This record gives sequence, structure tokens and C-alpha cells, in this order.
Amino acid sequence: MEVIMCLDSEDISRKAAELFVRLAGESISSHGRFAVALSGGSTPKILYSRLAGIPDIPWSGIHLLWGDERCVPPDHRDSNYRMTREALLDHSPIPESNIHRMRGEDSNPEQAALDYEQEIRKVFGTGDGWPRFDLVFLGMGDDGHTASLFPGTSALKGTDRLVVSNYVEKFLAHRITFTAPLINHAAHIAFLISGASKASPLKEVLHGTRQPDVYPSQLIQPVNGELTLFVDHPAAKLL
Repeated sequence: MEVIMCLDSEDISRKAAELFVRLAGESISSHGRFAVALSGGSTPKILYSRLAGIPDIPWSGIHLLWGDERCVPPDHRDSNYRMTREALLDHSPIPESNIHRMRGEDSNPEQAALDYEQEIRKVFGTGDGWPRFDLVFLGMGDDGHTASLFPGTSALKGTDRLVVSNYVEKFLAHRITFTAPLINHAAHIAFLISGASKASPLKEVLHGTRQPDVYPSQLIQPVNGELTLFVDHPAAKLL
């Protein structure tokens, strides 16, 4: 694990964009494709806007997927897809066939999760094995959650699923989310962590007792990949 100290969310976005561009070039040269799972949140939005302004990104070889989604239509203000579209997709020459969104608007979240598993397998051409994303972006909430893996929820339990529907009691709503094992099989995982409200959970995730039911971000431990945390000074103040 590597912790990269950043001044603020803008600095996080700058350094994360450099990682994105470098890994995109390496992955496309190596195996002809760069498969990325995107995160929602304010700091990723800054990153996506920055990526939209970088020339010569090889978008034709980049496939964009999402690590989680709210069960809302794609034009809803809470949709992770909508945020990404407004910050990045509308401003970059990304082929429509390379954009693989979760269907949060479907009436059956469990079926939507199963459908997204099939979409992932179609992108990677895998059967029963674990797909290996080139890069997964993650955030971390004030409660230590990541993706839509929230404290005390069913999605934290051991599973051989890639994607599940997860009911989150505090929102009285379902989410669709990658499971921890799918994330952990990625070649590179990058947390974007910004703000003083993240200081206490970050300290517990990194240095506290292992309690993944309480701090789900502790579940993120790459099987055979790299883990990078981009952390700004307010978030790191207790480290």
C-alpha cells in the first residue's frame, strides 16, 4: 500500500489523473484495453473534469464501468452516471460502446446487479473467473464505507458474486455495488480521500482494530495488485 499525500482535492485530482493516464498507456500497450471502474463523489467529479481537459487520452481503448450506483434513473441528480456524464462523458470522444453504466432505474435491484455481472463478463470475456480491472477508483465515506459497501449491510459478507444489490438502512434504499472480492482482484486500486471528516475513519481503517462490519474500507486488500491512497492534509491529520 502506498499513501500519497496531497494538499487538497485539486491536488488529489491532479495526481490521480497522472495515474489514470500512465496506466491507460501501459494497459493498452500490454493487452489492448484499459478497463476502469469509476466512483461517485465530489472529489472524483473534480478528477473527471480534469481528465476531460487532457488531450490525447486514448479513449477508443478505454472502457468505463461503475463500482456502484444508486437506484435512480440516469438523469437523476443523485446518479453517479449523471455526474460522470456531466463532468467527463459529454466533453470527451469516448465511444458509446465503451460506456457500461449500471441500470439503477430498473425496478428489481437484484436483477440489475445480475445483469451488470453479465455486462462485466462480456467486457472481459471471462467465464467463471474473477475479472481483473486495470484500475478501480474508490472513495471513503465518513462512516468508513466504500463503493456502496456500508457498515452492517449484507454485501459485506463473503460472496462469489461480482455485483450485488445492497439495502442500506440509513437511506431506506437499495444500492447496486461491486463486491469486495471483485475490487480486490483489480490490478490497481486507488482511494481518493479528501476532507477533515475523513480523518477519524481513515485512522481506524489503517491503524485500528480490524472491524470490516464497522469500517468496510478495511475489506479492500488487493489479491495481487497495488493499492494507492491519495489523501489530502485534512483527511490525514490523525495519521
